[in-house]
Amino acid sequence: MRTDGPPLGSKAPSGGSEVHEVTSVGALPARALLFDMDGTMVDSMPAHARSWEAFTRRHGIAMPVAEVLRRTTGRTGVECIRELFGPEVGEPRALALIAEKETIYREVFAREFREVAGFRAFAQQALQRGLKIAVATAGDRTNIAFALERLELAQPPHAIVGGDEGLAGKPAPDLFLEAARRVHTPAAECIVFEDAPFGIEAARRAGMRAVAVCTTHSPEELAGPHVIAQARNYQELMNNDFLESLHA
Repeated sequence: MRTDGPPLGSKAPSGGSEVHEVTSVGALPARALLFDMDGTMVDSMPAHARSWEAFTRRHGIAMPVAEVLRRTTGRTGVECIRELFGPEVGEPRALALIAEKETIYREVFAREFREVAGFRAFAQQALQRGLKIAVATAGDRTNIAFALERLELAQPPHAIVGGDEGLAGKPAPDLFLEAARRVHTPAAECIVFEDAPFGIEAARRAGMRAVAVCTTHSPEELAGPHVIAQARNYQELMNNDFLESLHA
């Protein structure tokens, strides 16, 4: 669902194309905000790229890291391994391989951990406005705990759904639908925050509105009729009074 009205403002990110930060959303009902994690809550995609590069080199996979990311971002760990090694890989081996890759990732990101700018403050303001907060990520419980421990949120999310719970990864809507179920909120009253095309598509399939967080993809790659805002980070959303435009 795209709302009518002029944009509240736009800026050109350094080295990138113009990002329309917020579309005027009017009186939209919203009770829950569902956040992807990597590239959306935490600025971890460069670390994931470096860990995939090291992992594929170690295993003799001749695939550019950009293609690896295109094929895997938003998918569960087992799905990622089967994308790279073939669908015949059994679950025990897939789990061992993805654990190896994610260990590399955490070693890399621990040295340079950072939130997507403004996330902590944005989440806290949302909670103060009575909105529910959930995490819906294809990442596993170890990566989720790693990120949340370092984010040190003032209040934990109301629900967390991870990619090792047996649900299909994105672009399937399962992770977002389960997060909505756990916060007892209809899909139409949820807003998804996503940084990847698979996640934006998953939100559409779930019947949810979305905000595109343009940390690693262009606004054009994250467009859709259900995308109500596009921003480089949460500071831009707060500067444009995004939360004030929602009715909790």
